[in-house]
Amino acid sequence: MNDEQLLRYSRHVLLDEIGIEGQQRLLEARALIVGAGGLGSPAAFYLATAGLGSLVLADHDTVDLTNLQRQILHTTDRVGRYKAESGKQTLNAINPDVSVHALTQRLVDESLGAQVAAADVVLDCTDNFATRHAINRACVRHRKPLVSGAAIRFDGQVSVFDLRREDAPCYHCLFPDGEDVEEVNCATMGVFAPLVGIVGSTQAAEAIKIVTGTGTSLSGRLLMLDALAMKWHEVRVSRDPGCPVCGHHAAG
Repeated sequence: MNDEQLLRYSRHVLLDEIGIEGQQRLLEARALIVGAGGLGSPAAFYLATAGLGSLVLADHDTVDLTNLQRQILHTTDRVGRYKAESGKQTLNAINPDVSVHALTQRLVDESLGAQVAAADVVLDCTDNFATRHAINRACVRHRKPLVSGAAIRFDGQVSVFDLRREDAPCYHCLFPDGEDVEEVNCATMGVFAPLVGIVGSTQAAEAIKIVTGTGTSLSGRLLMLDALAMKWHEVRVSRDPGCPVCGHHAAG
């Protein structure tokens, strides 16, 4: 780190649990953030300000006026622009140290796998089960830690799925694919604006902890937030030995 970086990140360096070594790990790390909306906005904000050196911001959607109630990466004059490009502009202004790559196409199959393989940590900030399961499969395949968040109405949840640990569950263990799960989204159900900030910021915190090796991650635990009562609940999550994604007989 140069003198300017030591000053910029001094409040992290002062933390014994992070220090210069941990901050250097952040500067050398690469994070993939899938979704530059309500969750991706605060997650990207805090990873950029913390100095996580390379951020890949993937979102094929464009900014809509209805997004601005909660998606803090974007501004009114960017309505109609790609969210990934709008987010890159915001993050570059906050911290020019960080290299931000804007991907405006939908990540699927090989393109998703390539981006996951190149990342040190993956943040799922999407809003549909099909994409979440695709990201999970790629993370399991490449043994990359996945930080998953969700928010709807006044309810939020966040967890870490880190298959670098042999006993860790994957997203499929908790939310099996193919089951009759009703898709819900903000457009039809609504969402409390600060809720996505709380969940997205928690995702950023978990990603920073993973990269720096600080503390204990949420692997094996699901945190659920009732924002109306402002109460957190924790549920333990075990690995499913029969899971078709991460279990003993999962396809390679």
